[in-house]
Amino acid sequence: MESAISITGAYERGHGLGILNLPEGISSGGKGVVCPFESTSLMDSGFMSTFIHPVSKKPVQTLCGSLKSLRPIALELVSGSELEPVWDYLVKQYHYLGYQNLLGHRLKYLALSGEHPVAALSWSAAALKVGVRDRFIGWSEEQRKAHLGRIANNSRFLILPWVLVPHLASHVLSLNIRRLARDWERQFHQPLWLLETFVDPSRFKATSYKAANWRFIGQTRGYGKEGQSYVHHGSIKEVYLYVLDPRFRKIIGCESKPYDLFHRPPPSLEKVEELKMILNHAHWNPELVPWVTLTEKDVKRMAEELVQFHQQFHDCFGRIEHQRLGMAYLSGLMSNMPAKSAEPVALEFLGEDGVRSLQRFMKECRWDHETMELKNQILLSPMIADPGGMINVDSCEFIKKGKESVGVARQYCGAIGKVENCQSGVFVGYSSEKGYALLTGRLYMPESWFSPQYAQRRKENWVPEDLTFQTKLQIALELIHQVVQTKLFPGQWIGCDATFGSDIHFLQSLPKDYYYFADVRSDTQVFLKKPSVVLPSYSGRGRRPKRLHLVPGQPQPKTVAEIARFASRRWKSVILAEGAKGPIVAKVTRLRVYPSRNGLPQDASVWLFIRKTADGKMKFSFSNAPIDMPLAEMCKASIMRWPIEQCFEEGKGQLGMDHYEHRSWPAWHRHMIYVFLGLHFMLRLRIRFKKNSSPHSATSTEANCGNFSSALSDFARSNRNSQIPYAS
Repeated sequence: MESAISITGAYERGHGLGILNLPEGISSGGKGVVCPFESTSLMDSGFMSTFIHPVSKKPVQTLCGSLKSLRPIALELVSGSELEPVWDYLVKQYHYLGYQNLLGHRLKYLALSGEHPVAALSWSAAALKVGVRDRFIGWSEEQRKAHLGRIANNSRFLILPWVLVPHLASHVLSLNIRRLARDWERQFHQPLWLLETFVDPSRFKATSYKAANWRFIGQTRGYGKEGQSYVHHGSIKEVYLYVLDPRFRKIIGCESKPYDLFHRPPPSLEKVEELKMILNHAHWNPELVPWVTLTEKDVKRMAEELVQFHQQFHDCFGRIEHQRLGMAYLSGLMSNMPAKSAEPVALEFLGEDGVRSLQRFMKECRWDHETMELKNQILLSPMIADPGGMINVDSCEFIKKGKESVGVARQYCGAIGKVENCQSGVFVGYSSEKGYALLTGRLYMPESWFSPQYAQRRKENWVPEDLTFQTKLQIALELIHQVVQTKLFPGQWIGCDATFGSDIHFLQSLPKDYYYFADVRSDTQVFLKKPSVVLPSYSGRGRRPKRLHLVPGQPQPKTVAEIARFASRRWKSVILAEGAKGPIVAKVTRLRVYPSRNGLPQDASVWLFIRKTADGKMKFSFSNAPIDMPLAEMCKASIMRWPIEQCFEEGKGQLGMDHYEHRSWPAWHRHMIYVFLGLHFMLRLRIRFKKNSSPHSATSTEANCGNFSSALSDFARSNRNSQIPYAS
């Protein structure tokens, strides 16, 4: 037999552990026999390679190759054996947590390839309290105390650093699980039902546990037991479970409890307070209140108000860390940063360590952004809701490069007026004489995204599995009805552009308690008088006629543009609003028409409202308002659609609405909700700074169109650079 060598000496020689004579300082367990790596079988097989150890700078031989070509892995229970000191030494030297004497029940295993150690594992008593685990099991405190011993904790798992074999970890884990329950019951006379482990996500991805069919059930709270109490150490771990006996709940007499998103203890508030201090010195976007020169006192007050504003949404988050991340994201949108995507916002307000956290917060962290959207509407309602208000719907496009972002495709882009590679969202807003806001929105998914070729891309972008194709018109109708059902935004009108207004079915499907004021295209056909129609008589051959036809000699439909050319005697001059540079004058006319659908008249007549601006451009709109609706009311309705376009301009120009680099479905919608919050906070700021946006009432020689802000008028001008009403 070879002469004995020390463990440390063996390590320096390339981990060729021979007959180990353990030093007294390590253990008094005697000799553990492990054959050296330098054996002929390994050297000849080509499994050995050499690299330079980064610390000792000496050549170190490694075990490498595929799992299939490796010698069969054997698992050795070493607790109480001569090899236990070897396990202790290896874990103490190479596991990042080191080794301490494990309390309570414990089993230690070495995984051997032939006679060579490749991995070390240990199982010990389960953690006393783990919130996500206990909710997953569903047991009471008394049941937990009675049955906690039926859970074993994988307290250590180490693949030795000189072993470089893919898939070895999950294979060793599976081998261990096969025999663990038997070994545990033999040693401690108790059957096992469950296995648990905790993974530090900052170090590991838990790939081996996932490959071995362990189940991720949540995260720890960042607390640890110290003496008789728990202290917050901030090291949050992922919790994985493996079920050995599926009948465990039936045996215990319990049921799994639903995951409680909001069950979190309050961790340290230091980072939240630190962010509040940063906000006091943030570079705020001066365009938020362009008529005010912001002083240091103003900035401090704005920072305080932003914190208080965001606190109203804190119950939508599951953790205080999410509150901090959300507040940082909103602060970035409100700042004058040139780029407002997640990474630069994180670098500005959170530091380098916050980049990944903010990206995960927007894509995959658990927080209730749908409740946040509803709460935003609840807070907005008292500020802007008015019986004469208008619900608006419009689409907005965002140019994107590449093909990976959710919903991206070559489609019409309104921002540039042509087909381009872009994403498109459908948005619903609200406007009244008190102000305006965006309320909700949804990303439009082109039909091609629902083909089998896009299945993997949908999965990678977290598109809901139950999502089906909907046209923009269908999405708009669904969103409008949702807003109406909240009863938060009373109104008289629903407004839309020609994309939606040119579809008769869409207009007929709108809520009946509102009048629509819908732009239509210039080539839309109408009848000035309702013509007679008839079902042609049956000739006796072929199919019987089913489609109505115009009676011969009846008038044919005309386009609205043609009608406008013949309406010269009916134009009226009106002042739509009082602008900063004087009144905005337009000529308007209206007449009752019957929209044409497939060459036949619609049953009921509607108003055709035509507006001609000073540069000769015309806008055409349909409205189902009653015949006795005053012209002044329709003039006011004609400009109440502008605010949703102003929201898009402010969103893109001041809040980074189009700056996002998120690719997933959740992140797109969460970004838009924070844009909604940014517009809401801008409204609050403008109210507080008391901008007098309409010092004069609009008047007209022909019709009084109401007092609706000079800034609305400026928006009607070609440059559309000024603001529209924010507060009454």
